[in-house]
Formats: sequence, structure tokens, C-alpha cells
Amino acid sequence: MSPHLSVVIPIYNEEENIKQLWMRLSAVLRENFDERGWEVILTDDGSRDKSLEMILEIAQSERRVKVVEFNRNYGQHAAIFAAFSQVSGQVVVTLDADLQNPPEEIPKLVAKIDEGFDVVGGWRSDRQENDSIFRTMPSKIVNAMTRKTTGIKLHDYGCMLRAYRRDVINAMLDCRERSSFIPALANSFAKRITEIPVAHAERAAGESKYGLWRLINLQFDLLTSFSLLPLQMLSVLGVVVAVLGFLLFIGLMIYRYVDPAGTVEGVFTLFAILFFFVGCQFIAFGLLGEYIGRIYVEVRDRPRYMIKKVHRKEE
Repeated sequence: MSPHLSVVIPIYNEEENIKQLWMRLSAVLRENFDERGWEVILTDDGSRDKSLEMILEIAQSERRVKVVEFNRNYGQHAAIFAAFSQVSGQVVVTLDADLQNPPEEIPKLVAKIDEGFDVVGGWRSDRQENDSIFRTMPSKIVNAMTRKTTGIKLHDYGCMLRAYRRDVINAMLDCRERSSFIPALANSFAKRITEIPVAHAERAAGESKYGLWRLINLQFDLLTSFSLLPLQMLSVLGVVVAVLGFLLFIGLMIYRYVDPAGTVEGVFTLFAILFFFVGCQFIAFGLLGEYIGRIYVEVRDRPRYMIKKVHRKEE
């Protein structure tokens, strides 16, 4: 008999948190879901500390825990997709290993799914955040751009604590693109979507694996995987630049006719305008290159990840 609930957790260098994570998570699952059945899938994303050894010990002591071992680090979203491929529950909950989203909130998300929703997101309404502006601002930008791109106005797309119906998971697994933003992808297959406030805490131990550069990459994944907006903006920018250039030409002709001796004085202004337009061109080339580069990656059709081994306790 398949379990009702599958909990998916990507693990990367989290040895300081694993013991407390399992203690709290197992208590919640046994108290709330023993009758309906549950399982936990832990993906080791090429950890360099003792994380793999620790989660293997958990898997050997609990038959309802499965460990997916990568041969190297592929990133959080690849780790989640690998775990998705191993789930057997009708409801799937994703959770971070850093305990910023408490496992005790899982029953609230499952209860909302039971009401008939396809996707339930966690909203960190009382977010505990000590990161610098270089960490918080990109997160806010990702949320704003996701709302704009998907047309679904949720408050918090960056929260990992989310619940999905199994058919939504299966639809995502059928998508073969390498670069994908899971919350936005799930919303494209869901009919009923909602979010609920969830508790949020400071990281229990260790350092965040999502720095500024990863957030920037995530933003490019979102824009290029789910929207043609950047290319459309380039078209609009081209029209605006052409119109401004034409008006500038007319203005210079008039100025030259009115004051022929004064045209030399505006040479530096022309240089400034030229540099502005050149900068716009470089931005345009960068965006076009991003799309072309991602097309190149997709047409090679390489595997998103490689699973070294799947571990579970022998029956």
C-alpha cells in the first residue's frame, strides 16, 4: 500500500542540522500521518561533510526513509527532481534541511491539499532574516518577477515549504528542460493554487547555500524558462531608441540651422548618448546570448543529474 504523504528534502553539507531535523520531522510524521502512511526521500546533493553518512544511518533505522545519492553536486532543484522521481505518496511536501521552515508546519499544508487544492505554498509572513541587502533584495525581485511572469499573485515563491498533488509532480517530471524554477513550473500545471502563512526561524546552524550568484541564476531561469518578456522588452527598446534617434537628428538639424557655430559644443553630449546606446546594445546582446545559450544546453539533451545509488532499508 502506497503512503499518503511523501516528504522531499535536498541535503547539501547539513551535518549540523540533520540530527535535529530528523528528530522533529519524524515526531510530526508519526503523530499525524502514521495511519495514512508516510515516507521521506532525502537527496544527498554531493555533500562534502558527513551528511551522507548521517542520512544513511537514518535510512537503515527507518524503512520509510529513502536516500538518493548523487555522484556530485547538481544543485537544489536537481536534487528535488531526483527525489520527485522516487516518491510514491499522493501528496508531496518539499522541505529545506536548515530548519528555517519548521517541520511542524507540514500538517497545515497537507490539510489544505485535502480541501481540494493542487498546490499549497508556504508564506513566510513573519520572516526572520539577518542577511544583507545583497541577499534579501534579489529574493524580493525573484518574487516580484515570478508574480509578473506566471500571473499568479502569491506572496512568497522563495519558500521551500510547499505541498503538491501527485499528478502535478508527474507533470513536472515529464518536463525535460534542465533549467527550471519548480514553484513556477508547478503552478503552470495546477488548477487550484493557494498559500498559507507558515512559521519561519533563523537557520539552526551552518551557512545558507543560496548566495547572491545563485539567486541571479534563479532569476535568469525564471525569465528564460517561463517568459518571452525580455525579448519583447528588447523590441520595445529598439523602437524607443529609433524614435529618440530620429528626434535627435531633427533637433540637431534645427540647431545647426539656427546656430551653425554652436554645433561643436554638443560633441560631448553626443558621446554620452552614443555610450548609452552602446550600453543598451550590450544588454540586448547579453539577453539574447542567455536565450541562445539555454537553447544550446537543451538541444544537447544531457541528463539533469546522475543518481549514483538509491539507499533504503531492506525489508
